[in-house]
Amino acid sequence: MTSKKTGYLIGAIAGAGVMVAAVAGAQINLPRAHADHGQVIRASTVPIFAPPPGAPMSFADIFEKVSPAVVSINVTSRVDPSLLRRIPGLEGLPFDIVPKGGQGGGGDDEEGGTAPPQGGRTDKGQPKLPTQQSSGSGFFISPDGYIVTNNHVVENAETIKVVLKDERELEAKIVGRDEATDLAVIKVVGGPYPFVNFENSGKPRVGDWVFAVGNPFGLGGTATAGIVSAYGRDIGETFVDYIQIDAPINRGNSGGPTFDIYGRVIGVNTAIFSPTGGSVGIGFAIPAEVAEQVTQQLIHGGKIQRGYIGATIQNFTSEMAEAQGLGAQKGAIISDLTAGGPSARAGMLPGDVVVSVNGHGVKSSSELTREVAKAKPGDVLRLDVIRDGRHRTVEIHSGMRPSEAELAANDNGRPRPGQGGGATPPTPTAPAVLGLKLAPLDDPLRKQLSLPAEVHGAAVLSVDQNSDAGEKGLKRGDVIVRAGDRAVATAADVAAVADAAGKAGRPSVLVGVYRGGRTLFLPLKISK
Repeated sequence: MTSKKTGYLIGAIAGAGVMVAAVAGAQINLPRAHADHGQVIRASTVPIFAPPPGAPMSFADIFEKVSPAVVSINVTSRVDPSLLRRIPGLEGLPFDIVPKGGQGGGGDDEEGGTAPPQGGRTDKGQPKLPTQQSSGSGFFISPDGYIVTNNHVVENAETIKVVLKDERELEAKIVGRDEATDLAVIKVVGGPYPFVNFENSGKPRVGDWVFAVGNPFGLGGTATAGIVSAYGRDIGETFVDYIQIDAPINRGNSGGPTFDIYGRVIGVNTAIFSPTGGSVGIGFAIPAEVAEQVTQQLIHGGKIQRGYIGATIQNFTSEMAEAQGLGAQKGAIISDLTAGGPSARAGMLPGDVVVSVNGHGVKSSSELTREVAKAKPGDVLRLDVIRDGRHRTVEIHSGMRPSEAELAANDNGRPRPGQGGGATPPTPTAPAVLGLKLAPLDDPLRKQLSLPAEVHGAAVLSVDQNSDAGEKGLKRGDVIVRAGDRAVATAADVAAVADAAGKAGRPSVLVGVYRGGRTLFLPLKISK
């Protein structure tokens, strides 16, 4: 956007009354009248520079307009340091944690940043959790005091203080939180307050200017500028396709807005990528369309309902597709089913490859989860599934997705193999298959490996560490439950699938490996 003030450099030439408009990037020779002879002579070349087309001369006007709506959020909480939030693959979050009563700068939330326990023991004789002060950012989305921020900023709050641009400090209460998208809404009383709007239609293109406003390291009202560098970034969070922002975002920017050059909110700053814990200029923001939808539901209902099919899924990779003779097919493969869940009732099977939901193509497990999450409990989901090399449609009546805490509790409650002790199972004398020596999972072996009765397959007794199976981490106690498109029970079953795949010219076999209460699919190369 080019404003009237910044689009051109306009100046009068002293003594000549000449107006000059300098175009972007131009270098201009300016005429100057000679005082004695009245003749025009050329002065030395004077470079005058302006930004390239499309770049604003300054963000000052926009910042002045939107910054009153951005707030600093100071939180007092008690937190178990072992439960502090992490994102796999990221080395820091833009969320500043300072020990209560501590001196100097605090550590980031990867390190905990906690103070020693305060106040001795609780009434039940248990030591209190450490008290900590933390700070983040947020912004008003309505004149009556609703503020958007990140869930991880306020999730363990005992008290929340909001500091406005004019340095007023207000008490805030939590309206609602959504752990799955890391969004939260808090509210202060009074008003009217300055507020900003989400932009859901004319979003910036990759390469367009954006700028962030927030409270990095407790320095409220800080602005940083950069560009949109990518959309659809997957950083390990299920329900969000993040916007990558190449602008300095630091600890304490969590929950703050990223604006386009018109002052509209295009994202909520949530995470940074950094090998050091400090900013390297790569940040991630929750897109406005996701943030607005979730925060409005929190304001009006306080709880987010998402669809659920009761299945454990993983990415169906190109190597898996090659092993199954499916070319470059992408999708999500069903690895496990929840007993009695929507998928099990609808007839889904482990090994099914889901390629679309209600006509919307899916290329990954995250995309499948997001498409399912759009449904309301009871809605019919039509899944296009590849099974045994053929497409078929499976209709599933969606359930309601449990909370993230409930899902984690279910995972933690799964049976774990190899915890029952017992004699070491014998090593079979038959040749290895795919680098594995396998034995039928009979009752004595099941007991020795502490495996539940519902698990059926061929148990791994040893692994050739030089094989593809060894390189991919298979180990004694794993169970091969599927190979290719069929369930298996013996080494001979696995060998037959591998032999057929080799004759068909396939380089690998897709196997389902049971470990730790869940099944994981892996393509294993066929030994030559």
